[in-house]
Amino acid sequence: MMDPKPRVYLEEYRLKTGAEDYGMSDEPWSRKKFKKKFKIVIVKKDENCMEFDLIGIQPAFANAFRRLMLSEVPSMAIEKVMISNNTSIIQDEVLAHRLGLIPLKADPRLFEYKPEGVAESSENDTLEFSLKVKCINNPTQPKDASRPEDLYKNHNVYSGQIKWQPVGNQAQIYKESALGPVHDDIIIAKMRPGHEIDVQLIAVKGIGKDHAKFSPVATASYRLLPEIHLKRTVKGDQAELLQKCFAPGVVTINRDGEAVIKSARYDTCSRNIYRHDELKDTVVMSRVRDHFIFDVESVGAMPPEAIFIEAIRVLKNKCRTLIDILTK
Repeated sequence: MMDPKPRVYLEEYRLKTGAEDYGMSDEPWSRKKFKKKFKIVIVKKDENCMEFDLIGIQPAFANAFRRLMLSEVPSMAIEKVMISNNTSIIQDEVLAHRLGLIPLKADPRLFEYKPEGVAESSENDTLEFSLKVKCINNPTQPKDASRPEDLYKNHNVYSGQIKWQPVGNQAQIYKESALGPVHDDIIIAKMRPGHEIDVQLIAVKGIGKDHAKFSPVATASYRLLPEIHLKRTVKGDQAELLQKCFAPGVVTINRDGEAVIKSARYDTCSRNIYRHDELKDTVVMSRVRDHFIFDVESVGAMPPEAIFIEAIRVLKNKCRTLIDILTK
């Protein structure tokens, strides 16, 4: 007997909600009930990626966190590109677009938004960089050289060649290693002798709702927790066939040759099992409607857990603003 969680069941040609599911959206809000049920569980985390579970929360809140991480948590990005010289084959506007999309590892929490109509740069709201590269022939190239790496110097322009230019007292506040591109090996342009790029770059604080370059995440997504329950014992050839119907690691076969659900978490819910008449009645597949598996991948400016916390902070500020408006 399964516990009475709000579920949606996967049948062969349709989805079906359980008898105990009251739709969730119609449930009355209870702070006491929410605090009792709600949990955050971090499943795995590294420098730029995190997988965590939000348990006991309504879909509207889960989707709000996803959208906030994508479009309203701020980051620093190159906003203006002042081109002094560009004789490469890349057009000025394409070059500026490429530079704007290079993620910067500057922590946006240390900077302010640049006021509208203010042209002057300030150490509190602006970062400045320069990129000056010229391609020349390599005087020490071997006689039989044919590779561009041997024939030319600076034939590839990389993000690591972007240099930070401190504004005001920024040199006393920040280390050069704490600013600049997240990755040094992002290729910007390919050049040949005589080609040159000389540009000045201005980075400001912004949000992904204004432009995707300000989004602090490469991706932020969620899915409902899959559940798979065996209705009967499956052995032998049927057990092997059942195992192949699901993603690797979902079903395993024990020493007795019986199929066992090992980890339904990573099931893709493909419903391949319904292709085999002898297996259609073996499992119940469902998804828990208040258990969300989040995957957040940072572009590198902030760790993923900090991005989620900032999303919560943004939501709190929006709620306070709404309460103030209603009160007045």
